[in-house]
Amino acid sequence: MNRSGAWTITIVFGVIILIPSLLGFAMKFGELITLTKNVSDSGGFAITPVVNYLLASLGFFCLLMWAALNGMFRDLEQPKYNMLENERELDRNV
Repeated sequence: MNRSGAWTITIVFGVIILIPSLLGFAMKFGELITLTKNVSDSGGFAITPVVNYLLASLGFFCLLMWAALNGMFRDLEQPKYNMLENERELDRNV
């Protein structure tokens, strides 16, 4: 399979997975917003953990974007060859 075919499959699967996930997240976030309007209800205690999870998720997303923009996902095979080469170098020096 050529490179463009692999990218096409990756994008299609990403859309198939991400769109329903995004819709589910939007529905739950809408429920959270509704819950915050009625803080006197029994669900008001859930606001702080949800906001913490959102902030943590945003941080991981920023790290993912930083790694992708810096080319850390371009050659996934090279690190294992570097590790083997470093191991050979260390064995030669012992």
